[in-house]
Amino acid sequence: MKFTLMVSEGPYTHQASDTAYQFAAAAIAKGHEVFRVFFYHDGVYNSTKLTEPPQDDRHIVNRWSELAEANKIDLVVCVAAALRRGIKNEVLAPGFRISGLGQLVDGGIKSDRTVTFGD
Repeated sequence: MKFTLMVSEGPYTHQASDTAYQFAAAAIAKGHEVFRVFFYHDGVYNSTKLTEPPQDDRHIVNRWSELAEANKIDLVVCVAAALRRGIKNEVLAPGFRISGLGQLVDGGIKSDRTVTFGD
């Protein structure tokens, strides 16, 4: 099965990003494909390389980058949500790209299921 995921909450303020990451990793481990992860609203904070969690905490941004690189997942950050929050191409972590809401629609068309994490 092919999945597109939408994450609409920040990495350290809500469980949504952790849950989406765990879902993606589990789906891949079971032989499914994660085609695209679309970061929307405060979910765009998952994309910034400026994130520096304490050493004893998980680094959610790096987890997404590593999962995407290892599994050829398209990590898309909503341009309107990103710009409202001061996130531009210069601060994106590896594997993330900024694009429009049409990428979410495209992911929904090309995937068997779209799963939303967050409000």
